[in-house]
Amino acid sequence: MNQPVKRKRIPYGMMNFIDVREDDCYYVDKTHYIPLIENANKYFFYIRPRRFGKSLTISMLRHYYNILEADKFEKWYGDLYIGHPTPERNSYLIIYLNFAVVNAELNSYRQSLDAHCNTEFNFFCDVYAQYLPEGIKEEMNKKKGAVEQLDYLYKECVKTNQQIYLFIDEYDHFTNKILSEPACLEDYKSETHGTGYLRSFFDTVKAGTDSTIKRCFVTGVSPVTMDDLTSGFNIGTNYSLSPEFNEMTGFNEEEVRAMLDYYATTCQFHHSTDELIEAMKPWYDNYCFSEKSYGGTTMYNSNMVLYFVDNYIRNGGYMPRNMVEENIRVDYNKLRMLIRKDKEFAHDASTIQTLVQQGYITGELKTGFPAETIAEPDNFISLLFYFGMLTISGTKRGKTLLTIPNQVVREQLYSYLLDTYNEANLRFDNWEKGELASAMAYDGDWKAYFDYIAECLHRYSSQRDKQKGEAYVHGFTLAMTAQNRFYRPISEQENQEGYADIFMFPLLDIYKDMLHSYIIELKYAKGKDSDEKVEQLRQEAITQANRYAASETVQKAIGTTTLHKIIVVYQGMKMVVCEEV
Repeated sequence: MNQPVKRKRIPYGMMNFIDVREDDCYYVDKTHYIPLIENANKYFFYIRPRRFGKSLTISMLRHYYNILEADKFEKWYGDLYIGHPTPERNSYLIIYLNFAVVNAELNSYRQSLDAHCNTEFNFFCDVYAQYLPEGIKEEMNKKKGAVEQLDYLYKECVKTNQQIYLFIDEYDHFTNKILSEPACLEDYKSETHGTGYLRSFFDTVKAGTDSTIKRCFVTGVSPVTMDDLTSGFNIGTNYSLSPEFNEMTGFNEEEVRAMLDYYATTCQFHHSTDELIEAMKPWYDNYCFSEKSYGGTTMYNSNMVLYFVDNYIRNGGYMPRNMVEENIRVDYNKLRMLIRKDKEFAHDASTIQTLVQQGYITGELKTGFPAETIAEPDNFISLLFYFGMLTISGTKRGKTLLTIPNQVVREQLYSYLLDTYNEANLRFDNWEKGELASAMAYDGDWKAYFDYIAECLHRYSSQRDKQKGEAYVHGFTLAMTAQNRFYRPISEQENQEGYADIFMFPLLDIYKDMLHSYIIELKYAKGKDSDEKVEQLRQEAITQANRYAASETVQKAIGTTTLHKIIVVYQGMKMVVCEEV
């Protein structure tokens, strides 16, 4: 019997650096950022989307600097870049706070914050007892609340000449929870402004930096709290948009290729590294977090890459059926709050609508802004960017050009876009949609699919939606086709202004037996336009569909499927042409 080939574990979902190293997991070495962080300002803010490797990075730094773990340095870091360490290695007492575990409800967050900090402060006193004044734990517990206890701890450390490195993960958890409940905004402001409790906590951190809190590393997913809470903590520096830290979390393509090359030598692969990159890139790649980095390296969502590789190996070298993991879908539920904010905009100025209409948006990325100004266009665009909904794609007319980074985000964004189109909390029949999508992919029955879209559009359009006309029809159609699991819709409007074809790219790597692919040329006439105008648009659509169908991109992508060129023309909210050419 053949012995299984020993290979490194895939650290999918793992956030503990020590577990990754001691369980012989594949680790993408990010320790070359340690010297850069040391050379940066000592109070370091860093914002990235969820599931982008922030917590593992914090874990790697915590253990590198922990004074108690010097004897483990060679075991954990010896074969990594930082094996030749910096002078500050293993020289700090570590306080680690994870605000994600704090109950963010307004009526209980103080109690929960106090409880979490008390647990961590007691742990600090226990593990560093040999470095701290005698009796510090007992005296600390006589103090009331996180603010008083932190104030006491950092002052006591002066007596033994110790230095503290404070790590705070998901510092904005409280804000993101409250923002999902707009009615709570006034209560939120009272806690994050003036003498509010959370504001007092950060003021205490600031005071501590004048004595024994020598370094801070703070992460989150939004810049909102940074403005509300930390204007008093004005010694911190936000490095989120800095080019030198563009690649600190997430994976660049070189790192992804190296991982695939490694596993190809230990597992059964049915695809080359190039083929796997080609499959993954449209779904997980294309994040850029600094204007100065644009045109260079783009970043893959590291969690999604690990999800894909883990599933690919467990599937015996075949593509995973679902390119989007369920946990990502749960995370993107937070987008509902954003869309609720977006609907407060003027009807013709909706950011998300504009993004779908022209394939891009422009604005000024902000490093922080108060929660009450979230609906201002540049602030809302910035929030979408920090949440990972947008990526930097250059500049346009003196502003930052931002686009949807990839298909994972597009699928989620479009699914919530349907909610904005639906005033009556519409729930499309998922079973019916699935059956129509299957018939389209395997039987070539496309007519019923587009009839269904037209029926939904007509039935659920509000008067306000109808006023948007072409933008609404095109956005709705894109959002609906993005739900079709057999295809990856590619809209030419992402590459040029105006409306053009939608190519329904067949996912043949996943559904090898599907038989049909599609180009849709969608045109729109106003309700009062003449039949002659409709016919003119129809003829234009035929010409454009034929031209696009002959392109090298389409011909390469369709593989063995039969390509259908579908012409759709709407007159107002009514589909008046739906035919194959």
